[in-house]
Amino acid sequence: MQPKQFLIHSACVIAAAFSLAGSEPETIPSVPPPGAAIPREVRAELREGAEKLGDRIEALKIALVKRPGLLELLPDVQIFHNAIRYCLEYNEIFNPAKELPAARDLIHQGLERAAQLEAGSPGWTKATGLIVRGYKSKIDGSIQPYGLVIPPGVAASPETPRRLDIWFHGHNRVLSELNFLTERQQSAGDFVPANTVVLHPYGRYCNSNKFAGEVDLLEAIAHAERYYAIDPNRIIIRGFSMGGSACWQFAVHYAGLWAGAAPGAGSVDTEAWLRVYENEIVMPTWWERKLYHLYDCEDYALNLFHCPTVAYTGELDSQKQAADTMARALKKEGMELTHIVSPQTSHRIHPDAKPQINARIDAIAAAGRNPMPREVRFTTWTLRYNQMFWVTLDGLEQHWKRARVRAQILGSHAIDVETLNIEALTLDMPAGLCPLDVTIAPTIRIDGAEIIGPRVPSDRSWRAHLRKRDGQWSVAVSNQESGLRKLPGLQGPIDDAFMDSFIMVLPSGRPSNEIVERWTSSEQEHAIKHWRQHFRGEARTVLDTDLSEEQIRTCNLILWGDPQSNTILAKIAPRLPIPWTKEKVTVGSQQFPADRHVLVLIYPNPLNPDRYVVLNSGFTYREYDYLNNARQVPKLPDFAVIDASKPMTVRRAGEVVTAGFFSEKWELTAKPEWE
Repeated sequence: MQPKQFLIHSACVIAAAFSLAGSEPETIPSVPPPGAAIPREVRAELREGAEKLGDRIEALKIALVKRPGLLELLPDVQIFHNAIRYCLEYNEIFNPAKELPAARDLIHQGLERAAQLEAGSPGWTKATGLIVRGYKSKIDGSIQPYGLVIPPGVAASPETPRRLDIWFHGHNRVLSELNFLTERQQSAGDFVPANTVVLHPYGRYCNSNKFAGEVDLLEAIAHAERYYAIDPNRIIIRGFSMGGSACWQFAVHYAGLWAGAAPGAGSVDTEAWLRVYENEIVMPTWWERKLYHLYDCEDYALNLFHCPTVAYTGELDSQKQAADTMARALKKEGMELTHIVSPQTSHRIHPDAKPQINARIDAIAAAGRNPMPREVRFTTWTLRYNQMFWVTLDGLEQHWKRARVRAQILGSHAIDVETLNIEALTLDMPAGLCPLDVTIAPTIRIDGAEIIGPRVPSDRSWRAHLRKRDGQWSVAVSNQESGLRKLPGLQGPIDDAFMDSFIMVLPSGRPSNEIVERWTSSEQEHAIKHWRQHFRGEARTVLDTDLSEEQIRTCNLILWGDPQSNTILAKIAPRLPIPWTKEKVTVGSQQFPADRHVLVLIYPNPLNPDRYVVLNSGFTYREYDYLNNARQVPKLPDFAVIDASKPMTVRRAGEVVTAGFFSEKWELTAKPEWE
C-alpha cells in the first residue's frame, strides 16, 4: 500500500496519514495549521486598516439606528473586518505573497462598502457577477460570509424568480475567511448554469457542513432570499469531494427542500468510510454507534424518493465508496441510483462528465420540485430531522431507532398513513395546496384504524394533529403534550445545543476540589477556543451572576463548573434527573465520588423548558477528529460521567465511566442500556 500524503483540497481529509488503528496519538497537526511570519511593519499596516474599518462599523451602528433597512446590510461590511481581524489575531496568514495583497484589498472593499452604506446607496446589493455577502448567525451572533454568482439578467428583471444552485466547497484547511472572500470574488466555480443564481456557503470552514455548518446553509439561503427573487421549487444542491459529502447529507436529511441533487465523491458514513479510506480499525462505543445514525446517509436513503439525484465519481477514486454505498442503500428501498462514472479517472470531475451531469440536472431543475406530492415517504432516526413536505413528526417512540412514515392522499376524501416507531405526527397542507374536498370531512386511515379528520377550510389549507396512546391513534388538539417530551429541536444529544442560539455561563466561584476545578477550567477554555477555531465564531460568555432573563429566554445555556461554583447550576441541580452533590454523582444505581468525577449532560432547561441546558461540554468531537470529516460526529450521548483525574487527549475529554440517553420523557430509565 502506498504511503498516504497530506491533502489540502481532498474530500474529507486533512491528514490521511493519521490512521489510529486503535492507538492514541500524542500530537497531531493543528487545524487550521499555524500561519506564516508576517513582517512587523506589514502587520502594523493591516492592524491600522482593520481598526479604521472597525471604527467605521461602530459609527454606522449608531448612524443607521433609524434606518433599519440599511443597518441590516452592515454584515456585508463586517465580513471584511472579521477576515482581517481573524488572520491577525489568530495567526492565519498562510501564504503571505498572495494573502497580504488580498488583505489590503479586503480592507479597501470594506471601507468602500461602509462609505456606500453611510451614503444610503449600497451598490453591491444591485450588482451582478461575483458578490460576497454576510449575515448575523442566530447560533452565536457571529457574522458569517457567503458567496454569490448573480446572472446579468437580474439587473434588468430583479423580480423574476430564478433557479438557485448551491455549491458546497471541497476540503481546504487554509480556507480562512480572508481566502474564502478572495476566492469567491475571483472564481464563479465549475458549474454556473445560465440565468441561475449560484450560492457558495462558507459552511463555517471545513466541517463538511455538519452542525453549525449545516445551519450555515439554511441561514445563508434565507438571507439570500430576502434580497434576490429565488424560485423555491428550483433549488439544486451540488458539490464535490468534501462538498460531495455535504451534498449527500443535505439531500437525504432535507430531501423535500430541493428540486435535485448532484453529489460528487465525498463520504456518506463514518465506520465503513474510515475502514476503506483510512484503513482504520474503528471501535466505537455503543452510544457512538447509535449516534452514527445522525449523519450516516445510507440510513436516510428512502428520502431520496423525493429528491432526484445524479451522483458522479471517477472510476479510480477511492471516494467512489460513497456512491456505491448509497446505490446499495437505494436498492434496498426499491430505487436505482443514477451514477455517472468517468473511466480511468481519479479524484476529479472529468471534463467529459460535466455535460452529462448538466443535462440531467438542468432537466430536473426545469421540471422543478412538486411542493404538494400526493405521496410522502420519509425515514429518520431523530426529531432533528422530522419533516417531509406535508408530514411532520412530533414524537418518536424511541430515538436512534428507525422511524418511517408513508402517507398517501387517496382521491379527494381520504388519506392513508403507515407508521413505524412514531407516536405523534402532524399532517399540514399549506393554503391553496390541499387537494381534499372542502365539503366532506376526510377519513384518515392510519396503521389500519380509521379516524375522521377536521374539515378543509375555505383557504384550502388543512392540518390534523395525530397522537398514539396505548397503541391507538386519535386526533389531538395540538402537536404539544403536557410534561417534558423529546421534541423537534429539543431531543439531544449534547451537540444539538450548538445548532441554535447558545451562551456559555462561566462560574463566579470555585469548584469544591482541585481536580474538578482543573478539569472544568481546562474544558471551558478548550470549548471557547475550539468553537472559534473549528466553527469560526466567537462563543458568547457571561458570568453566572450576570446571566439575564432575556438570555435564559433566548439561549441554550452551557453551564461550566459544579453546583458549588456555578450559581445557575446550583439553582437547577435539584431538578435534574441525575443528582450531583458535593459528595457524589448518582446515575441510577451507580455512584461516583464527586472529588474526581464531573457530570456532563443535555436537558431541557428547568428555568425555560423550551431551551436546553448543557453541563460542562462544548461540541463533543476533538482535535483528532478534525483530520477526517467522517469522524466529525457526536462522541457523547445525552449524558456522561467523566473521571476528571484521567488525562485529556486529542480524542477524549477524559475517561467516560458511564453514559447514556434519556427516555422520550427525558427520564433516566429504570434499566439503562449500560447495565
